[in-house]
Amino acid sequence: MAAMKKNQTGVFLIEAMIGILIFFIGVLAMIALQANSIAIQADSQYRVEAANLADQILGQINLHVIRDATGTVSTTNLAGFSHQPVGGTTTCSLLATDAAANTDCCNFSGTPSGNGLVGDWVNSITANTATRLPGSTAAMQQIVVNTAAANQVAVTVCWQGPKDGRPRFHRIIGYIN
Repeated sequence: MAAMKKNQTGVFLIEAMIGILIFFIGVLAMIALQANSIAIQADSQYRVEAANLADQILGQINLHVIRDATGTVSTTNLAGFSHQPVGGTTTCSLLATDAAANTDCCNFSGTPSGNGLVGDWVNSITANTATRLPGSTAAMQQIVVNTAAANQVAVTVCWQGPKDGRPRFHRIIGYIN
């Protein structure tokens, strides 16, 4: 009996150390999950903000476009809301695994809009600290007006977070009637 007791000396200490190790691994896993959830929450906040900004300018265009006495939209006035209508591609996908497939999603050129509403909207994206999307510039925002396609307006809002390898975008298409 004494020999058996001598062989078990320190076993309780090893069991306690293994228990503490398992506890600390669990705590570290919880910390990692918390950090990951914060990053996901920040990303979703940027997506919601981009959707709100795109919807905001689409509503402003619908509200401020000039209509004649019969309610028909002035296509000339509507075309004045265009901002950087050249560049980019409509085939961009958030699900693309190849970063090269989406390189032109936020690479716009063309004439910036002279419309004051559009200028204020671009400033709210790039300069306003309350609604600013990270990594966004005026050159990364686009409004394309297609009067030949039933007054279609496509708004693209782009930003690039600090950990993003490529710009992210939100695109909304509406029709002004």
